[in-house]
Amino acid sequence: MTEENDKAPSIPVRVLLVDNDKDHARAMHESLERIGLECSYATSGPEGAKLLDENTYEIVVTDLMMNDVDGMAILKKAKDIQPDCEVVLVTGHATVPRAVEAMRERAFNFLEKPITPKRLQAVVSKAAESVRLRLQNTHLQSRLDERYGFENLIFASPSMKNVVERLKRIAPTDAGVLITGQTGTGKDVVAQAIHQNSPRKKKPFVAINTAAVAEHLVESELFGHVKGAFTDAISDRQGKFEYANGGTLFLDEVGDMPMQTQIKLLRVLEEREITRVGDNKPIPVNVRVLAATNKDLEKEVDEKRFRPDLYFRLKIVSVHLDPLSERRDDILPLADYFRRQANNKNGRKTKGFSPALRQWMLDYNWKGNVRQLKNVVESLVVMDIDDMLDVDDLSPDLLDGQPVVKRTSGYLAGSGSAILNGEASGLIGRSMKEIERWVTEQTLKLANQNRKETARILGISERNLYRLIQKYGLKNTDDRNPDDVDGEDAKGDE
Repeated sequence: MTEENDKAPSIPVRVLLVDNDKDHARAMHESLERIGLECSYATSGPEGAKLLDENTYEIVVTDLMMNDVDGMAILKKAKDIQPDCEVVLVTGHATVPRAVEAMRERAFNFLEKPITPKRLQAVVSKAAESVRLRLQNTHLQSRLDERYGFENLIFASPSMKNVVERLKRIAPTDAGVLITGQTGTGKDVVAQAIHQNSPRKKKPFVAINTAAVAEHLVESELFGHVKGAFTDAISDRQGKFEYANGGTLFLDEVGDMPMQTQIKLLRVLEEREITRVGDNKPIPVNVRVLAATNKDLEKEVDEKRFRPDLYFRLKIVSVHLDPLSERRDDILPLADYFRRQANNKNGRKTKGFSPALRQWMLDYNWKGNVRQLKNVVESLVVMDIDDMLDVDDLSPDLLDGQPVVKRTSGYLAGSGSAILNGEASGLIGRSMKEIERWVTEQTLKLANQNRKETARILGISERNLYRLIQKYGLKNTDDRNPDDVDGEDAKGDE
């Protein structure tokens, strides 16, 4: 999954004009082309219906009174073919019943002749604005689906596979979820994925970090306030619960919430209504609450810093994210995803990571978890000068005082081969088959499952590597045909 611009695509708004008065059709055509709209016109109802069958239009402007196929028939046909198009009806014989009928059939507007060019331009421009806004929302929704769809989450480790399987069961429900894990493990991404794969996906997803809000303002941020509720309350303000109504509210770092706010939050979760600060009138809300924390809430409960009733109310279902250091299979897939993101963001064309850098990433302790990995990869992309990311692109502070770097110092010299002292020493006394299997498996990981790169490091042909993979039943995500090798590889197998 690559990061792309989230703006709506620049798609021209196409307009179809239908009027059996040829001169009037041409006049409308010229008027709308002057404001940059792409127009076609038909001079009869049947011709207009034919154009609707053959083309796609975002806006239809049609005369109401026509022979054979009238404006109401054009309206219904347009809505049947493309429900999201906007239809403007024009007539010289306007009546209230016909206008009501047109609105019932979802017409955008109803204009009475004679129509001035400015009036026509104003109404059609407003319809075009509505169309563009809908296109933008559709585009953003599709980008969210692409980014947070379960099939697009980046992982390879067994622990994250279990998490995703759990999320697939949780998301379609309305249950509250408590997401736990160290800072930077991706709790916010999990919350977004739950929302984006739930029935509430078309409603707001609203996040608030309770640890980042001043203690005396947390209640105002969550529940809103009325004018005069406190010194700086110069007007009424809607809180996060109201803004998220119908959707999902994500309470990040909920373990830092003040005790007084915890009491009010529990009441809101149980009664499904909020009261703005300084007001007495309850406001009904329908919100799914997801909460996240890097704290041990059970310990916080034992030490009376967190209410036990709120803890159990939030933890209807729980999801735990292991630190990145405990799911190392995720490091290289995530790093490659972040590399492509950083390429797009910074206008770079880096092609990948050197074997030495891959091994460094696999060995590094990643105390800042996924967030740190993302920042390090972007730094590598920014500092690179030869389109291949290597250890020499790392910030010097990352190489200082790291025990894991000392353990694998062999690759810092640029040899491209890591000395895995800890694991390799365990192979002494093992059979050659066991050693061959281990070396093949570890080199595949080092090369991010790329068979061509793995074969190059091992000094064998890609076809021979494929045979080793099959022989030892090794996992390999490279789906290229093993017979598609270059002439040199083929010759090496003869």
